[in-house]
Amino acid sequence: MVLGSGGREHALCEKISRSSQLETLFCAPGSDAISRVATCVSLNLLNPSEIAHFSEKNKISLVVVGPEAPLAAGVADELKKRKIACFGPTQKAARLESSKAFAKAFMAKYKIPTADFKVFESFDELSCYLSQTPERPLVVKASGLAGGKGVFVCENKKAALLSAKKLMEDKIFKDAGSCVVIEEFLRGPELSAMAFIDGESLVFLPFSRDHKRLQDGDRGPNTGGMGAFAPALVSDKTKREVDVIFKKVLRGIQREKMDYRGILYCGLILTDRGPKVLEFNCRFGDPETQAVLPLIESDILLFLEAASHKRLRGMRLKVRKDFSVCINLVSEGYPEKIKIGRLIRGLERKYRQIQIFHSGTAFQDGKWRTSGGRVLSLVGTASKISEARRKAYRTASRIFFPGMGLRRDIARKEGGGS
Repeated sequence: MVLGSGGREHALCEKISRSSQLETLFCAPGSDAISRVATCVSLNLLNPSEIAHFSEKNKISLVVVGPEAPLAAGVADELKKRKIACFGPTQKAARLESSKAFAKAFMAKYKIPTADFKVFESFDELSCYLSQTPERPLVVKASGLAGGKGVFVCENKKAALLSAKKLMEDKIFKDAGSCVVIEEFLRGPELSAMAFIDGESLVFLPFSRDHKRLQDGDRGPNTGGMGAFAPALVSDKTKREVDVIFKKVLRGIQREKMDYRGILYCGLILTDRGPKVLEFNCRFGDPETQAVLPLIESDILLFLEAASHKRLRGMRLKVRKDFSVCINLVSEGYPEKIKIGRLIRGLERKYRQIQIFHSGTAFQDGKWRTSGGRVLSLVGTASKISEARRKAYRTASRIFFPGMGLRRDIARKEGGGS
């Protein structure tokens, strides 16, 4: 059973459904699009007992957690108690994502390269700190889970103070902003690195790069992601440095006695002093998953099971020597006050050499309508990144809904970012 309902989970269910090892696939809560490849069931993802009880009753052998909130709620812990395999870390380990303050302290303890930072639980203390620091760009982050929208890149101290006020006093993300991390602004291309880990071994997936800002040229507010491409090409030296970072994280996980079986995602920035970690995710990235999974030739279910049973050692992932480009179509008002219920035209067509994953859609009266901020992920694959990009954008030109938004510069630079 896959937990979740977005484009990432649609991509996961689509890939798992092709496994020769699969007997039955459930998805909770799923979506109208996911129901084409899995049996969707209505479960409360923040209720570990409900998920575990359903899994026992239906003899589910493996639960794959898509979004971060169920991990923070302790779903993996409850499944472990009932001896049900879970692809996803325990609540303790998931703090690497659910608490940026914890993650930064973890990185400092285990000498994992990251931006210099300060953690604040008082707005007055934060304000006092800013008043005494030199003028420079800063990054302000909600420590808790904010759906990928709790990060503010600020050009100066005034903007940083306003962003912190939104988080700590205006509570735009509720309790997620009660604790705030302020860190130095780092320059360089970003890199999304994901690996299967079982607490002892790790297997890398193709590197990717996502585009978080709303508008072309990396302008506008941060979003959950406007698109991604894979593989992101880096030097052998960078690959070795990223490998060292993951092994340091794995060593820290072992020393902290965390039970971590699932995906470790490192959001990295490639500075002139080497890669530095921006953030951890304890699950598949979104939209990176939609870009990466179409390149994997191996049976993905074998790796999900191996990670959950600590059998990753010696496994090798078979990957196509192609590129993929994922473009997200988003609703009017995204990422803030979105407008939904808009009729989507163009999905009735048959598209060749393109994959379409539904993030926020509903099938009503025989027609597709928007039901969320990120609506569709369009993924083109080809031997050249320019051709993969052309396929994705050609499909985007044939789909329409009122207020539809997208970036026009996803993967524009060959092998590079936006």
